[in-house]
Amino acid sequence: MIEIERKFLVNSETFKKEAFKQTRICQGYLNSHKDRAVRIRIRDDEGFITIKGASSKSGLSRFEWEKVISLEEAEALINLCEEAIIDKIRYEVQVGIHVFEVDEFFGDNTGLVLAEVELKTESETFIKPEWLAEEVTGDIRYYNSQLSKNPFKLWKS
Repeated sequence: MIEIERKFLVNSETFKKEAFKQTRICQGYLNSHKDRAVRIRIRDDEGFITIKGASSKSGLSRFEWEKVISLEEAEALINLCEEAIIDKIRYEVQVGIHVFEVDEFFGDNTGLVLAEVELKTESETFIKPEWLAEEVTGDIRYYNSQLSKNPFKLWKS
């Protein structure tokens, strides 16, 4: 139940042509504390509840537990979430043996595009596609739970 991932900014829309899947995601936070987050997510017509722990010092890994819930439960729980809701489209792109999840954000986070790759170990290597830009792993500003409190539109340059 440990999630290991690296996160990057994206410098072009090339990934869209390479994506094998895209999904609309709406998510909110029942709790968005830096040491723990409880997230409700609606992905297409499925609901999920996820609990994430604090990140490691490197920012690469943290505890994650997720359970599928009914769409009706997710819709009801979204109404109990903290004020800001994250709205994004997730593109899945196969690069070598890894799948990158590329999130294009909307609403108060319009203009932000982030790519994540999940790894088996913190030292695992992977092919970096040309559309990856600066690594932001461990930068708390780019955590979805933080983007719901301090959206990209307030701090982008």
